[in-house]
Amino acid sequence: MKPRIRQELIVDYVRQHEKVTVDALAAAFEASRETIRRDLTDLAHRGLIKKFHGGAALPEIMVFDGRGENPFLVRMQENLREKRAIARRAAALFQPGDTILIDTGTTTVVFADELCRLSGLTVITNSVHVAQAMTRASDQNTAFLIGGKYRDESGENLGAMTVEEIGRFHAKYAVLTVGAIEEAGFMDYDMEEAEIARTMIAQSRHITVLADSSKLTRTGLFQVCPLGKVDRLVTDRMPTGNVADALARAGVEIIIAPPTSG
Repeated sequence: MKPRIRQELIVDYVRQHEKVTVDALAAAFEASRETIRRDLTDLAHRGLIKKFHGGAALPEIMVFDGRGENPFLVRMQENLREKRAIARRAAALFQPGDTILIDTGTTTVVFADELCRLSGLTVITNSVHVAQAMTRASDQNTAFLIGGKYRDESGENLGAMTVEEIGRFHAKYAVLTVGAIEEAGFMDYDMEEAEIARTMIAQSRHITVLADSSKLTRTGLFQVCPLGKVDRLVTDRMPTGNVADALARAGVEIIIAPPTSG
């Protein structure tokens, strides 16, 4: 087996199992432990896995602000298993040649780490992490990092300049994360982030929202868009009650991505 193919399969294996040993990988791919160690070193340098003594795991998604623990990173760890399931299922909705606007959020950052396994994509984003993930994993992907006022906590660009630059693009898809889902629409807690999402919606033909089921019981402050503006919602659990009825009336396709056990 060619090293490049084996390494791609190793990344898939680690993503499925989250944490694996060198011995398990050597058995799975009928390769020597030394060969597997070299593969893991290469993959770790590329940021695709996290190497530890005797094995490998999924990389931690690190966003630092230089002042200790970052609130964005803390939110990243909330419902992480659900976010990974949503990200994995959502990435399967796209194919080479697609153009995708992606905003900044804990779920879209995880989504980028799944989406980057594809090649031939063009991604436009205000997220530094998303741009890096898409280009580090494959030199066949193109990423446009939208400029603007930089917010270090979440590694994103915001403000009037960002909105203006998004307006220069016309993408087939937008993939967005939100703070809450209500009968009134998809909502957020941050005015500037809501404005970015609205602009991306205006510049795209098909809208996908990624949101774990905790967002279905929350209320937000700023409306991103009415429910009917969104084509599909990828979440880990089927909505219930009034929100479920409102989504059905709005014609939103619900795609369920249950988290794996263990």
